[in-house]
Amino acid sequence: MLTNFATISKRVQRLKELEAMEEDGSFDVLPKKEVIRLRHERGKLEKFLRGIKEMHKLPDALYVVDPRKERIAVAEARKLGIPIIAIVDTNCDPDEIDYIIPGNDDAIRAVNLITAKIADAVLEGKQGEQLPAE
Repeated sequence: MLTNFATISKRVQRLKELEAMEEDGSFDVLPKKEVIRLRHERGKLEKFLRGIKEMHKLPDALYVVDPRKERIAVAEARKLGIPIIAIVDTNCDPDEIDYIIPGNDDAIRAVNLITAKIADAVLEGKQGEQLPAE
């Protein structure tokens, strides 16, 4: 997804167009068969792109729980120069990771704890940011 971001952004834009068409009543003037097709297209796009719909640019960093399992994401981030933060277990190669968190990536409670602390740190860092004047 990271290396193909331009194409995915176009599909996200199409999803937003379909949502706008449904909200502003454009579907009411279209034939029933075309409305069904557009709603089906919107459903498919929503299913696959829901999590990144509000992502306007590539991420500044990537957090990975199991780099061995998510090797494709790690490879894409390395190719794009995105720093990688990861929980590294004894079965993973730490050379691929920029910021290593030693831990057990198989224990749900450990993953929840570390992920919650990282999320808290991100939110705390975002509080200091100033929103640009629009």
